[in-house]
Amino acid sequence: MDNGNTIRRILQLKFTLPTTEPTQFVAFIKAAEPYYELFGGKAVRLIQNVDQPAQFVQIIDYEVHESLETNRQQLAGDPRLQAFLHAWRSMFPGTVEIDVFREFPEASESEGSAPRARGKARQGG
Repeated sequence: MDNGNTIRRILQLKFTLPTTEPTQFVAFIKAAEPYYELFGGKAVRLIQNVDQPAQFVQIIDYEVHESLETNRQQLAGDPRLQAFLHAWRSMFPGTVEIDVFREFPEASESEGSAPRARGKARQGG
């Protein structure tokens, strides 16, 4: 995509699977790669909550043309996306929380550097 007319976004989908083993969902993610790419997807990650192992967050980094970002309804009405979302939702017995974020690169740690510790360490007692 032409970076002059695109904007980067991060889509997070928070959900609970019926099991703590995401094998079937990971297979679905891999099979759905063409859909992610079709809608500007650049990277897809899946993270698992260590305290509630059935809870997951799928993170999708994408770039989209500015005109589509300002009119998400237009994108949401695409029949290909509707078919993909129908298959995606059929995997979850409960609700799915969906949030869209933007990144502030100037506030991010530089690539390859370890995050710096901030504040004072607490001592147990």
